[in-house]
Formats: sequence, structure tokens, C-alpha cells
Amino acid sequence: MGVLEGKVVLVTGGAGGIGKACALLAAQHGAKVVVNDLGGGVAGNDEGSANAAEATAAEIRAAGGEAVSNSESVTSLKAVQGMVQQALDVFGGLHAVINPAGILRDVMIHKMSEADWDAVIAVHLRGAFNISRAAVEHFRNQQEGSFVHFTSTSGLIGNLGQTNYAAAKMGVVGLSRILAMEGQLKNVRSNIIAPFAWTRMIATIPVKDEASAQRVERMRTGMRADQVAQLAVALASPLAKDVTSQIFAARGNEIILFSQPRPVKSMTRLEGWTPESIVSHAFPAMQPAFIDLGISATVFPYDPV
Repeated sequence: MGVLEGKVVLVTGGAGGIGKACALLAAQHGAKVVVNDLGGGVAGNDEGSANAAEATAAEIRAAGGEAVSNSESVTSLKAVQGMVQQALDVFGGLHAVINPAGILRDVMIHKMSEADWDAVIAVHLRGAFNISRAAVEHFRNQQEGSFVHFTSTSGLIGNLGQTNYAAAKMGVVGLSRILAMEGQLKNVRSNIIAPFAWTRMIATIPVKDEASAQRVERMRTGMRADQVAQLAVALASPLAKDVTSQIFAARGNEIILFSQPRPVKSMTRLEGWTPESIVSHAFPAMQPAFIDLGISATVFPYDPV
């Protein structure tokens, strides 16, 4: 028996990359799967296709599993409520949501349009809210449910040209944290994954020199979507009933637990602070604990294992 035997799982972005890997693996572990994908491009600005989600669902059925497809957008609460209802109507339940659906519109902030900002926020942050809001009451009523949301080291650490993506992904971190806190007494869990995997989104990274070409090639060969799916399915499983409100990363064969913001240093001045004394005393004393401006690749400079 698999770790999701008898469970029903909704997977967003299930037509490709991490979403497809999660949908296939969930089915292999006994889940009945609702595969959602709009079927659009990486930037989310072209017309979707219902065939994309159905192709994954058909692959699951061909392997002996149970799956249906859904081609609505996670940016619409009504559409996501329809996905939840579809799971209830077709399979008689819903026990976990795995939510890697996403788009990229990378550009430096001084060149970013409102449309580029709004589109990324709508899919990642609004989408995470929609998914959570649509399923959480059902989860609370049955006193069982797991959300597996996705963040990015672009937000946790930082990458150039991704203010929209980083802001959205850090927003999802906060959403997942409170979702877990509010759901604790009802056995509703929420965890979050920062994935390292070669997907069509990662394939859009510009290659400007030999160093970046080598980095992208290491990502392509050493960090696969199916490795991320192992962690996502584990978190969706009731076997992980004691795991909630955590931030993980999956990088090749590594599983990484991230810290969450907590105070690291405190300065007290009994007579009170002034701007001058803060600049002359507090900041210099705190500076050794400051976080540098290194991008994600400087925190993970080694090849994936």
C-alpha cells in the first residue's frame, strides 16, 4: 500500500514539471487525483488548453490509477471551489492539496510593469489563498487535511529580476504559517517547499556567460522534478501527521529544513535611542549579524547531490 492509499489529492500545475511529477507519484501511492492545469505558457499570458491537464490524468489512468482533469485557473476563487467540488463529486472526498502552479515574468523592478507584477501575484499568492480558502472548511469539518504549498529561494534568499515572484512566494510562506496555526486543533496541516528542479520555468533563466551556462546545466541534470515530488507526497500523507508549519527545500537528493525568522540580536539603550546613536552604536554592533546580499547560488554554491 502507498502512503496515500484511499486518499483524494488535488494537484495544481499538474500538466508538467513538479506538478506533473507530484500527480503521478500521488497516484502511484494510491491517491485518486484531480489534475489541474490551465495549460498556458510560462508567463501565463497565452491561451490555456484543457488537453494539458487531461494528458496527465490519462497517463495516470493508463497506469491503472484514478484521475480526472480540470483546466480552470487558480486565480479565480470560484474556479478553485469548483475543483474542490469536482473532487467531492467524482471521488467522494478531498484530503490533500499540492499546489505548485506558477508563472514567471522576470524583469528588474525599474523596468517592471503593473501587468507583470499583478499576474505573478495573482497566480502565486492569490492562487494560494484561493486554494486554501476553497478547501480549508472541508478539511476542518472532516478534521483531516494537508496543504503543500510552494515557495522559492528567490524569496527566502533572493535572485535578481524577481521582485514580483519573490514577494508572492514570501507571501505564501506567511499564508502557510497562519494556515497551519489556525488549523492545528482540527488536524489541518500546511507546509511549504522551496523546490530545486529543472522545469520549463527554470529553463527561462537567461544564459549570459559560461559560468551561468554551467550552473543551468547542473540544475538540469542534478535536480529533477520527481525528487521534489517525493517530499510533496510525503507531506501530503497522513503519515506526516506531526509535521506542520515547516519550510523545506528539495535539492537533488537533499531535503533541507529552513529556519524561520526569529530575533538574532538585541540592543538596549536605557536613556532611549536617537537616530545618531542608532547609526553610531546600534548598527555597528548588529552588523556582524546582518544578512548579506548574496543570491541563492551563493548560499547553495555546491553541485546537487
